[in-house]
Amino acid sequence: MTEEVILALGRETLMVTAVISAPVLAVAVVVGLLVTIVQTVTSVQEQTLTFVTKMGAVLIVIVVLMPWILQTLCTFTIALLSNLGRLGV
Repeated sequence: MTEEVILALGRETLMVTAVISAPVLAVAVVVGLLVTIVQTVTSVQEQTLTFVTKMGAVLIVIVVLMPWILQTLCTFTIALLSNLGRLGV
C-alpha cells in the first residue's frame, strides 16, 4: 500500500465523517444561538436551558437522519471493502 493510497483513504474517511456530522453540528449551533438570544432578551441565565435544548434538538436530528447516516456509512464501507484487493491489502 503506497503513501498516496493511505492519504486518499484518510481524506475520504474524513470527508464522510464531516458530511455525516455537519447537519448535527449545524443544528446544535443554531439552537444554541437561538436559546442564547432568548435568554439575553428575557434575562434568564439558566445554564441547563441551553444544554437540554441543544441535546433535545441534536437527538431529534440524529433520529430523523439515521437512515441517511446509515446509508452513507454502508456505502463507504462497501466501497472500501470491495477495493481492498485493488489497494494491495
